[in-house]
Amino acid sequence: MAPRVPPPGRFRQAKIAAPPNTPLPGWLRDRILHLDAELLVLDKPAGLPLSARQGETLEGWLPALRLGKKRLPQPAHRLDTDTAGCLALGRTAPMLARLNALFAARQVGKTYWAVVRGDPGAESGLVEAPLAKVSSAARGWRMQVDAKGDPARSAWRVLGRGGGLSWLELAPETGRTHQLRVHCAHLGCPIVGDSLYGGGEAGGLHLLARGLTLPLEPALHFEAPVPAHMRAAMAGCGG
Repeated sequence: MAPRVPPPGRFRQAKIAAPPNTPLPGWLRDRILHLDAELLVLDKPAGLPLSARQGETLEGWLPALRLGKKRLPQPAHRLDTDTAGCLALGRTAPMLARLNALFAARQVGKTYWAVVRGDPGAESGLVEAPLAKVSSAARGWRMQVDAKGDPARSAWRVLGRGGGLSWLELAPETGRTHQLRVHCAHLGCPIVGDSLYGGGEAGGLHLLARGLTLPLEPALHFEAPVPAHMRAAMAGCGG
């Protein structure tokens, strides 16, 4: 089963007993894309869940990410466990509230890169396919296209092709669970490494939260580097 991810801004501080001076490991420090008095932006590694009942999580590292603050930084949005890339955290209550409002109003610019199997057959397009959650004893829970589901829209364009794969830039206009993974599969081009939606298991999920634009004053833009497990496939597509 996928780990339960709490709603934005809802990490339970009382259950984290680590002291404010918890050491920050080098691998995590190297993933800080931006740090100021109110805002922290991380390059979240693939495979690290935001929260889970057991195992290593980002929630467990929040004390180390205080970096002098009394308050824990808290994510203002979500990334799937297996998705790498830009994650914004508020370091103060006012900034967290501001970020939550911007994400809720869909005013944040979000750009993803994915390597998919196959070719979408055009240079760009828009997937408009509502999504609903389903579950079964055999497969657990997953999302699927369903006319009665929640509205979901994803813009896409091809950045490169090669070896039976395509490199896509994706811009979700809504933020449904597993939206880009399901929409790519709906295009007939599942994301490489996506065992749940048809992209195969080898090499990890080839999905990166590449860019994040926050309409603050001034506006801020961040980009996450391509993770190691995606580099070969992207190079084969001209990346």
